[in-house]
Amino acid sequence: MTNGEEEPLSPMARVFQSPGIDLCAVTIMGFKTKINPDVVLDALKQNVSKHPRFSSILSDNGAKWIETEVNVEDHVIVPYIDPEEIGEGGQSFIDDYMSRLTMIPLDRSRPLWDIHILNVKTSDAEAVSFIRSHHSLGDGMSLISLMLACTHKTSDPDMFSNAIPPMKRRATMSHSLKTKGWFLRSIFTMGSTMRLLWNTTIDMLLLLATVLFLKDTKTPLKGGADVRNNPKRFYHRIISLDDIKLIKNAMNMTINDVLLGITQASLSHYLNRQYDKKKEEHGALTSYQNNLPDGIRFRVACTVNLRSDIGFKPLADMMVKDSKCRWGNYFSFIFLPFTIGLQTDPLVYLKMSKSMMARKKHSYHAALVYFIIKIVLKVFGAKAAAELFDRPVRNTTTCVSNVIGPMEEISFRGHPVSYIAPSSYGHSHAMLIHLMSYADKMIISLAYDPTVIPDPHRICDDMEESLKAMKASLCERGLL
Repeated sequence: MTNGEEEPLSPMARVFQSPGIDLCAVTIMGFKTKINPDVVLDALKQNVSKHPRFSSILSDNGAKWIETEVNVEDHVIVPYIDPEEIGEGGQSFIDDYMSRLTMIPLDRSRPLWDIHILNVKTSDAEAVSFIRSHHSLGDGMSLISLMLACTHKTSDPDMFSNAIPPMKRRATMSHSLKTKGWFLRSIFTMGSTMRLLWNTTIDMLLLLATVLFLKDTKTPLKGGADVRNNPKRFYHRIISLDDIKLIKNAMNMTINDVLLGITQASLSHYLNRQYDKKKEEHGALTSYQNNLPDGIRFRVACTVNLRSDIGFKPLADMMVKDSKCRWGNYFSFIFLPFTIGLQTDPLVYLKMSKSMMARKKHSYHAALVYFIIKIVLKVFGAKAAAELFDRPVRNTTTCVSNVIGPMEEISFRGHPVSYIAPSSYGHSHAMLIHLMSYADKMIISLAYDPTVIPDPHRICDDMEESLKAMKASLCERGLL
C-alpha cells in the first residue's frame, strides 16, 4: 500500500461510517446476457484509479480519505455456483446470496466497495451483478453519475449514456405573478416569507420532539430496536413509467408526488390486510372492510438533494472542487406524515401527496438538518452526530428515496442492462423503498427485514393495483 494525499470526509460521510450507523449502498443490476468477468476487470483497471473515492481507504479515526493502490481482483468476486444449488428458480438463490452479504462488512483495509457477479438466470435477467459501496463514498446521485460514466447507450455503443434530462428547481413565484405590479409582488413575497418561517419552525419543533420522545405507532411495518443487526433481503418490481407520467400530467403534479401517492395507498391497503389477519388470529372476525385502528402515526423519511444544481452532470464536473453538482453525500431528510386509511376515491391519495409535498418544499427543514448535523459533528464529534441522525430514523417507520435514471437503455462493455435496482442496508428501518426510473420503466426496490415483513411482494402488488386504480379513475372522468 502506498499512501498519497489525504482529504477530509464530508459531514454525512462521517456519520455513515461511524460504528453506530455503518450504512452501505447497493446497486443490483440485471443484464440481458451473461457477464464476462474479464471484461469487468479490464474496465475497472482502466477507470477505478481515476476516481479518488474508489481508490482510497479510511484513516484510522475515520475522518480522512487516504489514496492507495487498488488491486481490482480483490474487489470483483465471481463465486462458484453449483447448478444443483440454484434449483428451479434462480431468483431465490440470488436473494439468499445477497442477504448473506448484508451480514459481512466491507474490508476497511481496502477501498470500501466490491462487485459480485452472479451468472444466474432469473425471470427478468440472464445474469445479475450485486455492487456494494459504503455510503460514505457518495449518495445515490453520485453513484448514478459514476454508472453513467462507465456505460454507453445500447442503441449507440459509441456514445456515453449521459441521457439524463436537465432538471431545475421550480420557481416559488409563478410567471403570471412576475408580470404584475411591484405591490402585488411585495405582498406575495411577504406572505411567502412568513409561511416559510412558520413551516420551518413547526418542522424543527416536530424534529426536536421526534429526537426526544415522539415515536410512530407500532404497526406490522415498524421494526424493533435490533432491526439494524438483522439480515436484510431485497425485492424489486418493474412497473410502467409511462402510466406514472400520464397520471402526473393529468393531475398537474410531479412524478415524485405520484410515487408518494401510490406508496401511501399501497401501505394503507397492506396494513389493512395485516390488521385483518390479527383480528382473525384473536377470533374477532369482522365483516367491516376497514380494519385499520384510528390515529395511526406513520411517518416516512424522504431523502432530499441539497445541491444547488440538482441535474446530473458528467462525472468529471462533479469531481471539480466547489462544483454546484458535486460528488459526495449532499442530501438530507424530511419527514412526511402519511395518512394511513382506506379511500373510496384513489385520487385522494394523489391529492394528499401533492399537498404534503408542496407544504414540505416551502420549508428549510432539510437544509437545517444537514447544518445541525455538521455543527454537532464539529463540536461533539462523530458519535454524537450519528446519534442525532439515527434517533429520528428509529422513531419513524420507513424511508422513501426516488432517483432519476437513464432515459434510454444502457450497456456496460457490450452487456445490455435489463434493470437497475438501488438500495441500502445498515439502517434502523424494517423496510426501505427506493424508486428509480430506467428507460420506460420504474423500478420499485425494497430492502426489508424478513422477520418483520415476510411478504414484500404483497406491498409491490398493492403498488401496482393502486397505480391501475388511479389510472382507471382518471379514465372514467375523461381526464386521460
